[in-house]
Amino acid sequence: MDSEKRTYYVDSVGGDVLLESIGEENPSFVIEANDSEVNELKSYLEKNHTADIKTYVRSHIPYEEYHKDSQNGKYDRTIQDIYAMIYKLGNEQSRRFIKEMGILEDDNYQERKDIQRFKQ
Repeated sequence: MDSEKRTYYVDSVGGDVLLESIGEENPSFVIEANDSEVNELKSYLEKNHTADIKTYVRSHIPYEEYHKDSQNGKYDRTIQDIYAMIYKLGNEQSRRFIKEMGILEDDNYQERKDIQRFKQ
């Protein structure tokens, strides 16, 4: 059933959403989510992977500055989307860690209404 929430572990390094923790060597965020929320989070993780590859390609163009590159902006936005959704669905420890990171408090992100709604 789509509305039934289950516990998942988000591996932000590997970009996976798993039903079992992967252990101490690669800590993960704990979330409670239904199928559609997991699919949305997986979509953000896939977009982030794609953006990451594009930034890697761009990094080999020496005359293009980082702050003027749209691919880096897309990567930054996908990272925000991922952490905002983990914050929304996460347990207290996950929320506290994200809050301590400050990624959702950055001045560049304060203007994004979609990120602000996740934090409520």
